[in-house]
Amino acid sequence: MFHKLFDVSRPYEDPTPTDPSDLPATGPQPTVPPADSTGGGSDRTKEKVPSQIKVLIAAAFVIAIGYGIVAPVLPQFASSFGVGVAAASAVVSAFALCRLLFAPASGAVVNKLGERPTYLIGLLVVAVSSAATAFAETYWQLLLFRGLGGIGSTMFTVSAMGLIVRLAPPRMRGRISGYYATAFLLGGILGPVVGGLLAGFGMQAPFIVYAVALLIASAVVYFRLKDETLAARKAKNPQPPMKFREAFEVGAYRSALVSSFATGWTAYGVRVALIPLLAVQLVGEGPQVAGLALAVFAAGNALALTFTGRLTDKLGRKPLILTGLVVCALATIGVGLVSSVPLFVILSLISGMGSGTLNPGQQAAVADVIGPECAGGKVLSRYQMSADAGQILGPILAGALADAAGFGWAFGVSGGLMLLAALAWLPAKETLPPEENPENKNPGSQDQRA
Repeated sequence: MFHKLFDVSRPYEDPTPTDPSDLPATGPQPTVPPADSTGGGSDRTKEKVPSQIKVLIAAAFVIAIGYGIVAPVLPQFASSFGVGVAAASAVVSAFALCRLLFAPASGAVVNKLGERPTYLIGLLVVAVSSAATAFAETYWQLLLFRGLGGIGSTMFTVSAMGLIVRLAPPRMRGRISGYYATAFLLGGILGPVVGGLLAGFGMQAPFIVYAVALLIASAVVYFRLKDETLAARKAKNPQPPMKFREAFEVGAYRSALVSSFATGWTAYGVRVALIPLLAVQLVGEGPQVAGLALAVFAAGNALALTFTGRLTDKLGRKPLILTGLVVCALATIGVGLVSSVPLFVILSLISGMGSGTLNPGQQAAVADVIGPECAGGKVLSRYQMSADAGQILGPILAGALADAAGFGWAFGVSGGLMLLAALAWLPAKETLPPEENPENKNPGSQDQRA
């Protein structure tokens, strides 16, 4: 069963040449004929996820479980070296900081080597750093090894996005982005549970298991994913790398940078750092409620992802992005104002649904801007950097604001950033290919450079 599900021994066959979604984004494109009401439905409902994408989704699940396994153990492991809370927290930040600093270089590496080799190198770097972390003898060794893991992480993150841009059919980008995000989400939920159980075998055990999981993911990608990108590089007309300036000229990409920063700040940074403190100091409950709030955020995210990916491909990227940003913003602002546990949990659930609504459209829009004709390493790395920057700055600045003015202001400003991101999306043009977008039947009317 596993072999059949992830069988990619046969090269990926593109849809028929008459499929307008596979024509270049520029120039006149034929109109899609209406589906036969007496037949088996439209091509959209029949189209299946490419088997190469299934491999990436499976690898993402394994990677996320491994990352989740070490998450509950890492701060305690750092504390075992006799350092304080700040130093123990710095080990967590070192991973994200190295991701941010190395992101520009990772984009250049992707353009130079191709997505698949960079993906494999990144996985192996994180695997080696995780194994080394398990055997660290000093705090500074632990800090160094964990930071090196961040370098490998940004390599496989940027290259995975590049592979999805290259291999995902345009009409399925939203759905595939949702599947990929769901794999990471489910792995992230299961990982901490497994990590807590493994901690009973010693604090080194989760890091060793994480390294093994990454090696398994590397093997799956190496043996089951054909190197589509090297074939393109060997062709007479290799795909040119898209320059950051070219992408930045497109309004949707500029808006995606803003919303990616706001999402990193609020959904990934402030949520993880301040929700536990808010639960104890404001709501008046212990870690159990904080854990419940984080869990229902993930549940809301997963619930939304079950249908928002398809809606992104049907209704367009922009409507889902705007809806998700506004929902997440209002729920975040509300979280900082409530003192009731039921409302606290409900708003966390709604916030998670907002995040799950905007993410597939946001990633699909970036993929639309790059397109399969260009190598988008640098463009994707800048997009990832914006999220990493928000995730690093959000907990620091919002935490300082909470100390100075209270949690209401901290969550209010964080929600306000999401609303500003929604405003940034208002003037952006829809990126869904014209033949897939019911509002843009005339290809000539689609000018994304706004």
